[in-house]
Amino acid sequence: MEGHKLLGFGYFAIGLWHLFNNTKLHFLCSSFKSYTSTIWFPAKTTRYLELILIMASGIIFIAMELFMTPNHQHPFDPHDGTIQSNYLHNFEHTSMALSFLIYATFAIVLDRFSTSTKIHNELSHLLAAIAFAQQYLLIHFHSRDHVGIEGQYHYLLQILIMICFVTTLMGIGFPMSFLVSFVRSVCIIFQGLWLICMGFMLFTPGYEHKGCFRKREEDQYVVRCSDEKSLHRAVSLVNLQFSWFLIGVPGFAVSFYLIMARFYGEKVEYVSLMKEDHYREDALKNFDVES
Repeated sequence: MEGHKLLGFGYFAIGLWHLFNNTKLHFLCSSFKSYTSTIWFPAKTTRYLELILIMASGIIFIAMELFMTPNHQHPFDPHDGTIQSNYLHNFEHTSMALSFLIYATFAIVLDRFSTSTKIHNELSHLLAAIAFAQQYLLIHFHSRDHVGIEGQYHYLLQILIMICFVTTLMGIGFPMSFLVSFVRSVCIIFQGLWLICMGFMLFTPGYEHKGCFRKREEDQYVVRCSDEKSLHRAVSLVNLQFSWFLIGVPGFAVSFYLIMARFYGEKVEYVSLMKEDHYREDALKNFDVES
């Protein structure tokens, strides 16, 4: 429960930070051609604050997964040192956090020592895309049997992760596209909110759907439904929740964009088509005279 909620809040905060900076950068640029998306943004207090927070969160998350286990049991078998079966999901979660930890670490190293800003930006995008790909694969092939309502929550989560992966990878080929970075930022916010929602609906007592209940299986709590009708209703409600988020999150993002436009947007001067044609004719006449 705590892991999903805290992790979701982290995604939400990073996504909101990216949305703010991408939109601000978009409006402060004099033209669309001068806009270049970045995968992380420096803070006024500390340049690498965002990356340091990602690194710290990754280290804490790894420590919680490996060492703060239920009943303080050791994740490795004391006889042969292999990973115990009921701790496989802990190592899968750890691998996800490790990917983002490596991304943040190398993003700092590249920023400090890379001689080419373009290469540094592209490599940082690539490392972040690999982290999202790692997250997608480990959730898709999760050792824990995500079935029923839990499986539906995780299936929809995979869609959000894939969008984050694709838009991050597109940032390498289309660095001047504001829309790519805008969609990526919004999707990171969406993923964070969806993780928080999962923390409440799957792991918080009292939030189970009607006809469903929490059950302890192999030292883990899972949500099961009493019959097929209750399961069908619960899955339909999960789809409705996702659809409501799909309406609310983009609505919030576009509203945020319009608010930012009032603070940072520049007034655009329009020229009528007749005047533009007149300017073209004068330019052609001058060109003929010079020729």
